[in-house]
Amino acid sequence: MKIALAQQNYHIGNFSSNTNKILDAIGEARKQGADLVVFSELCVCGYPPRDFLEFDDFINQCYAAVETIAKVSVDIGVIIGSPARNPAKEGKDLFNAAWLLYQGKVQGVAYKTCLPTYDVFDEYRYFEPAFEWNVLEFKGKKIALTICEDMWALSENPLYRVCPMDQLIGQQPDLMINISASPFDYDHDEDRKEVVKANIRRYQLPMFYVNCVGSQTEIVFDGGSLVYAASGELVKEGKYFEEDLLVVDLEEMNNLQQAPDEVIRLLDKDMRVSKIEDPEKIIDYLTAENNIRQIHDALILGIRDYFSKMGFKKSILGSSGGIDSAVTLALACEALGKENVRAILMPSQFSTDHSVNDAVTLSQNLGNPYDIIPIKPVFDAFLESLAPVFGDLPFSVAEENIQSRTRGNLVMAISNKFGYILLNTSNKSELATGYGTLYGDMAGGLSVLGDVYKMQVFALARFINREKEIIPNNILVKPPSAELRPGQKDSDSLPEYEVLDKVLYQYIERRKSPDDIIRMGIDDSLVQRVLKLVNTNEYKRNQFCPIIRVSAKAFGVGRRMPIVGKYLS
Repeated sequence: MKIALAQQNYHIGNFSSNTNKILDAIGEARKQGADLVVFSELCVCGYPPRDFLEFDDFINQCYAAVETIAKVSVDIGVIIGSPARNPAKEGKDLFNAAWLLYQGKVQGVAYKTCLPTYDVFDEYRYFEPAFEWNVLEFKGKKIALTICEDMWALSENPLYRVCPMDQLIGQQPDLMINISASPFDYDHDEDRKEVVKANIRRYQLPMFYVNCVGSQTEIVFDGGSLVYAASGELVKEGKYFEEDLLVVDLEEMNNLQQAPDEVIRLLDKDMRVSKIEDPEKIIDYLTAENNIRQIHDALILGIRDYFSKMGFKKSILGSSGGIDSAVTLALACEALGKENVRAILMPSQFSTDHSVNDAVTLSQNLGNPYDIIPIKPVFDAFLESLAPVFGDLPFSVAEENIQSRTRGNLVMAISNKFGYILLNTSNKSELATGYGTLYGDMAGGLSVLGDVYKMQVFALARFINREKEIIPNNILVKPPSAELRPGQKDSDSLPEYEVLDKVLYQYIERRKSPDDIIRMGIDDSLVQRVLKLVNTNEYKRNQFCPIIRVSAKAFGVGRRMPIVGKYLS
């Protein structure tokens, strides 16, 4: 029996587009001789549909799409993901379901058991967990069909009371199929392989794992679908950050010899977060070449899908001659095309000549359109208007923020006039510590670098320059500065980024306590200061735009902290 895995990019709520994609893949799988073609979790409606699931019309359209797809399953089996209504009065109204279609009708449905409710996931808000488990039979084979999180319930300290595969294995299935919508973060791909292998080792069955690809606002799905033989050998692996179709002959795969014995790390609740304990190795890990390459590809996909799925074409951003705006501009040009990215240079009387020259050189290297709009006349007009209120008070952060908000007003005005979407350039280190101006440099429709630490931004710049100098070298080597007062440097307000990022990573990703971080050899007062900055600036991040998620713990939907709270503040 030949099985095809269709790794596709869906659009939430775009039933016609999603259905057509699925029909096209069925046709291609049929051409390649597949007996069964498998699609990802909730492929019919797109993942995550969130509160769309509360609309009966939305569910009706899901069912209509399932019927349409079933009609073409006359000679080929199809497994798709779609919500299913719960016929019982008790419990939630819906199941997260995998449907087996064949001979023009529904042959069976499997319901998801393990409903993640952590980080970006909130499935128990909508779905009822499965309460019975049965293999599905197709062409003489018994399929243990599970959905995404169901295959992760193997740890010694599991999040869930029931492991669905433990229930299914007693029915002597011939193979495991898992349909997933597993979000990307830069150390998650290896975790997936480990958990797939752990399932194989435990149940002694081949595994077909299909993941979706594409970006849904802030969440990126990287694909990387997998086929493993019962021997533990990797048979096929899907492309990353691209659509793909894998076709595998089950019988040929079952003839593979047993792979050499290996130690497979079972999951625990922290597996999806890297366990870097040595503070001297944190920056090396965050900026490792493979991590940076994946982050680069995820950000490109995140920008491209946000624009295409929202119907946008052109973007705008403020180009300061600094590293953050330079990396954002380079990524946007790659994702959208250089002609669709407009850079606005807005020097003040505090801007250095080399910053303006660096920004101009960058746009010339990239070939994108740019404009220079000095802000001093606008800034002076603000100060004149405020003079009766400010009086003789000395220059302070108020005047600094006027400059930032002036720039925000200018780029938003151009955005409104020409229909551009403003890309925000703030990085994770700045957002964590509140080093940004609300309604100024924190303005934007999409944050490109908001889940990327400053040291990773520098590594991204080097990656962008891997073949030739696109970002001028001067931008990479000069001390970071907001240039809002004479001689200003970021280090005047923040610890050096190499130290700051170590503390932030341990607190945000690892959820370490102040004492834990101090015991790693980091200065007590610095740790206390940084954590206070993080917690007291929650109100700023709460007003921020969507952030493309690339880490295991991003600001936004995956990190939910109270604004009014005393802990560590």
